Amino acid sequence: MGGSRILIIGATGYIGRHIANASLAQGHPTFLLVRESTTSNPEKAQLLESFTSKGAIILHGSIDDYASLVEALKKVDVVISAVGVPQVVDQFSLIKAIKEVGTIKRFFPSEFGNDVDRHHAVEPMKSVFDLKVKIRRTIEAEGIPHTYVVPGGFANYFLASFSQLGLTSPPRDKVVIYGDGNVKAVYIKEEDVGTFTIKAVDDPRTLNKVLYLRLPTNSISTNDLVALWESKIGKTLEKVYLSEEQVLKLVEDTPLPGNYMVSIFHSIFVKGDQTSFEAGPDGVEASELYPDVKYTTVEEYLSAFV
Repeated sequence: MGGSRILIIGATGYIGRHIANASLAQGHPTFLLVRESTTSNPEKAQLLESFTSKGAIILHGSIDDYASLVEALKKVDVVISAVGVPQVVDQFSLIKAIKEVGTIKRFFPSEFGNDVDRHHAVEPMKSVFDLKVKIRRTIEAEGIPHTYVVPGGFANYFLASFSQLGLTSPPRDKVVIYGDGNVKAVYIKEEDVGTFTIKAVDDPRTLNKVLYLRLPTNSISTNDLVALWESKIGKTLEKVYLSEEQVLKLVEDTPLPGNYMVSIFHSIFVKGDQTSFEAGPDGVEASELYPDVKYTTVEEYLSAFV
């Protein structure tokens, strides 16, 4: 086992499980902060069993139990938070605990989406992004060494369904396109998010930076994505284009939790919030830092659905 000792909070969650697997695969001593109650969920208990069989160390506690946080932090060098939206606000107490312990070399807050400092999101997603901005500013004000991971869109969420509400595989008849379809979005397989995140843990080049996972082959416009899919299935889809006004109306008309997704679609596909800016001096591109990582391309991912 080599490299920093990593604590993962939210390891049984959607992206946390992939980060945990990557940490174990890359040989880091890996600690998982887990609520006692999690083990009563059969699927999560099985997941934890698979982690411990690979060498993970389970620490009982939670992000909203301050004493358990402090004890867990004393055992590690790096903290990766992969908590879901409802718990993003609890990261303020995590920051306080990191500051109190004083030995954490790097903190990765729960980001794993768009760059919240460069968003044009409308509600209900706007409030979530604004909260994450406050988390960033608090980390910086406290002088905590950090990395913000910005992967763009998870493949199983956005690419599998072509961002069509209610679909779990690419459409074969009709596709709704948000905006003019020319804006590029970024897609990345969840396992690859885990791999790149862990690669960054001990890398001085990612210290106090935003790590963008804008993989060149995986930044693609909706029009090009649909054309690629049409060529794979040998069929032309009916295309319905929604203007910005229509997308905003759809946000209003879609009930919870779908309205969160539609407001993200507006941010990504209409406003171009994943690709409309350069990384700048505070950002680094994962594909340039880690050219050796073999990631799943959009084309490879779609082939599985043909």
